[in-house]
Amino acid sequence: MGYASISQISPENKNAEEGETLPLAEDLAKEAEKSESTRLVSLSSPLQWFRMLSEEIHWSSVMGVMVVYGISQGVGGGIFRVAFDYYWKDVQKVQPSEAQVYHGITSIPWIVKPLWGLLTDVLPIAGYRRRPYFILAGLLGVISMLILSLHKNLHVMFALLALTAGSAGVAIADVTIDACVAQNSITHPSLAADMQSLCGLSSSIGGLIGYLMSGLLIHLIGSQGVLGLLSIPSALVVLVGVVLKESYTPGFAYREIYHNFLDANKKMVKTLKCPSVWRPCIYMYVSLALSVTINEGLFYWYTDEEAGPGFSEESVGFIFSIGAVGSLLGVLLYQNVLKDYSFRVLLFWTQLLYGFSGMLDLVLVLRLNLKLGIPDYFFVVIDESVSQMISRIKWMPLLVLSSKLCPPGIEGTFFALLMSIDNVGLLTSSWGGGLLLHLLEVTRKRFDNLWAAILIRNVMRVLPLALLFLMPKSDQNSAILPSDALGAGGTVVQPHDKDSVELVALVEHACDR
Repeated sequence: MGYASISQISPENKNAEEGETLPLAEDLAKEAEKSESTRLVSLSSPLQWFRMLSEEIHWSSVMGVMVVYGISQGVGGGIFRVAFDYYWKDVQKVQPSEAQVYHGITSIPWIVKPLWGLLTDVLPIAGYRRRPYFILAGLLGVISMLILSLHKNLHVMFALLALTAGSAGVAIADVTIDACVAQNSITHPSLAADMQSLCGLSSSIGGLIGYLMSGLLIHLIGSQGVLGLLSIPSALVVLVGVVLKESYTPGFAYREIYHNFLDANKKMVKTLKCPSVWRPCIYMYVSLALSVTINEGLFYWYTDEEAGPGFSEESVGFIFSIGAVGSLLGVLLYQNVLKDYSFRVLLFWTQLLYGFSGMLDLVLVLRLNLKLGIPDYFFVVIDESVSQMISRIKWMPLLVLSSKLCPPGIEGTFFALLMSIDNVGLLTSSWGGGLLLHLLEVTRKRFDNLWAAILIRNVMRVLPLALLFLMPKSDQNSAILPSDALGAGGTVVQPHDKDSVELVALVEHACDR
């Protein structure tokens, strides 16, 4: 889950272009007023909320979020998830444990997100920092999806390579938009939760549409045909790169790239050494890594007509679409009710509920729902919606925290670094789930020990609660990054060019020692 680095310079910030800074008290007072007005807008009218965000961070950035998160990752991601499962099951005919491992391999481009982020921050192409990377990401997705669709007997390794390349395209676009979101979280701290809500809403609504379409499309044209259609969202990412408003920087000294890379790395290392940064990083990794993923084993069981319910393609797509509805409800609940709670309180309850919600899968696999008179289809719909809602609420504060930990000037790089830590956790989770399915001998036709895999997964989901003390005690509207990470002298101004000035309010608290 492109993002331009566009900052609207408000009248009160004009002095920043001349190197002056605003007093801390005045800056924080204005942000407090914005926070209150933003909350009223988001509750009163979604259209006013969108208008407010467009005015504050520029409409092209909002468009980028909606295209990348809503269409590419939302619609495209929803369709891809179902097509991916059917492609490995019906076209390549691999075991569920293998499919789970392949799923982890395709996520590797997300692990090296700091590389993409570093490139967007320090290596402009043809005078632009963001637009070329959108175009590159879109072209990568178009080419890889067309190869998967048009080649009828593609070897499993080449198929895996094409899927990984497509994943890389989505990851590059995601990093670019995250750079914009992270930058705006610093320049507009009161809008950090709102911007993450925009990302979550776009992703959830897009995912709902994608899942609703996925089953019918796979039934009509097969998984390979559906993969070919995914070249359309990638083409729209190219369009974002073409129309995005971004200031042109002529005469960039490419010989200085090496020094820029070193400076960016030094800044990342300095930030990571702060306890208020590395502690949450450890928690985020552990919480994701211990939540082992066994989705492929459950999918094979869902679609097996003898051992499982034998759901059709349309049914699977509809089930996932209901999960997207649950995810959307999670975003709405977070935005309107939960975003003012402290990180620890919210993560404690969501992590606990996340573990208990997994027990619904155990009830289903043991067929206890039938003994209670609840049909499989109805029970799976409830299971998917509840688990996705809790998962989304659990994920939102982690995104908000990550955006607040990004030092100015390398927002894309550092946010990508934090997200890559999360993706290493997801990779560990996926490969751990594949190993678990293999050890318990869950295959294409054998599901006798699937219940044990579910039980082990559920127990592991609650273990991260022991490390909750690593998360900050503050609420989600407070600034987290220490002042020494922002820079010395009170306020940091990163004037990339005349029209893109990054003004960062000072935070008067030091690292916890």
